[in-house]
Amino acid sequence: MMTSKGSNKSIASVVTGGAGFLGSHLCDRLLAEGQYVICIDNLITGETSNIAHLLGHEHFRFINHDITNYIFIDETVNNVLHFASPASPIDYLKLPIQTLKVGSLGTHKALGLAKAKGARFLLASTSEVYGDPQVHPQPESYWGNVNPIGYRGVYDEAKRFSEAMTMAYHRYHGVDTRIARIFNTYGPRMRINDGRAIPAFMSQALRGEDVTVFGDGSQTRSVCYVDDMIEGIYRLLMSDVVEPINIGNPDEIPIVQLAKEIIELTGSNSKIVFKELPEDDPKVRQPDISKARKLLMWAPKINRKEGLKRTLEYFRQKLLVPESVK
Repeated sequence: MMTSKGSNKSIASVVTGGAGFLGSHLCDRLLAEGQYVICIDNLITGETSNIAHLLGHEHFRFINHDITNYIFIDETVNNVLHFASPASPIDYLKLPIQTLKVGSLGTHKALGLAKAKGARFLLASTSEVYGDPQVHPQPESYWGNVNPIGYRGVYDEAKRFSEAMTMAYHRYHGVDTRIARIFNTYGPRMRINDGRAIPAFMSQALRGEDVTVFGDGSQTRSVCYVDDMIEGIYRLLMSDVVEPINIGNPDEIPIVQLAKEIIELTGSNSKIVFKELPEDDPKVRQPDISKARKLLMWAPKINRKEGLKRTLEYFRQKLLVPESVK
């Protein structure tokens, strides 16, 4: 198998959901580390435009496949990184069954691949396992406050189940596993209409439309720039840390303040309008990253102003052309 130059030239990784926002950036990083990358995505929410620059790379292979079905890979595989899932409220409210299936059946199939190949497995979990938290900030030891039958439960419980399945494979089958609890992340390749705050605010402001804030805007989020997130995930993959690890930026901000910063950054005359808060929307969100600092020697480096500026440039370019055809 041909691979890039470098110390990791014999390493091959499978990335499920590799045409998505985080998955595509992860493919970039693994290739830059000299790995051979197999990207699997059925393009329900992923986009080929995110990996278009990789399609001619001799050490990159794309497979259009639904991973809730059996995954066949004939190559040697060293790592399986499971990132396949709808990941924004607008997606998992529109695709509730698919969200549950990829978190359960998809995780089972991805773990089965890792077991069969003797590969390391990394699960992309989420801060949503904490639900609407009653502990703040959220440490990994917190078990969460989740409504299992609410609209958001399809995502929250799918990820909680996937963590349980991952640990079961680790304990029962001896699979070498990692669990990344990913907090709000932003940056280039986010979909304009994916329903999350930063793309919504940026696209509305750039179009001169009213910027929509749900509730009174006092609910908080802690947003991490994608380059920092990928660094944390890669360090976790390369570590020997089995227990779940929070990866995110602890710099907490009210949503209404985030909207104001984006309006100011764009130079827009947009006004903020308030709409009813969706059911079970978390009131606060802030990671306790003490474990990541200690065990991974990781902390975010890119401040919000710089990260938003980089992201805004992507959205300026994106809005000038039609949305990519999947």
